[in-house]
Amino acid sequence: MARSKRIKKRMLEPDAVYSSRMVSGLINKVMMSGKKSVAQKQVYSALEKIKKEMKTDPIEVFEIAVKNVGPRVEVRSRRVGGAAYQVPTEVKGDRKVHLALTWIIDAARAKSNKEWHTFGEKLASEIKAAYNQEGEAMKRKGSVHKMAEANRAFAHFRW
Repeated sequence: MARSKRIKKRMLEPDAVYSSRMVSGLINKVMMSGKKSVAQKQVYSALEKIKKEMKTDPIEVFEIAVKNVGPRVEVRSRRVGGAAYQVPTEVKGDRKVHLALTWIIDAARAKSNKEWHTFGEKLASEIKAAYNQEGEAMKRKGSVHKMAEANRAFAHFRW
């Protein structure tokens, strides 16, 4: 059954410091229990750390990191004749950014607290790793691509 109306995409307001929609999205994804000011402090401290250590524009580093982590293909479950197949599908714009941000944040949260003091430091190190095409988020992208490649035989079920 087709939808009666297309859902209108809500545009994010750019953040106050860097006036970037992507940074605003990162803040929203880092935020827990509606504590936006805490999330902003963590993200801005991570970007400051990147600026200090790499001596380049932190937004440029962040955007390249997100572009590096964003997957080209992913597998989606599709039910055909009583069997569920993992069908590889291309990932479009906003979903690619969403997955990249989520994977970077998840990788930063998974880091142990023994060697890192704050979440901002963990996030900064994960963004730098993604910028250099290494780290946990890049491993996640690799595993998603491998899964899609392994299930390429089911690509004809895509519609």
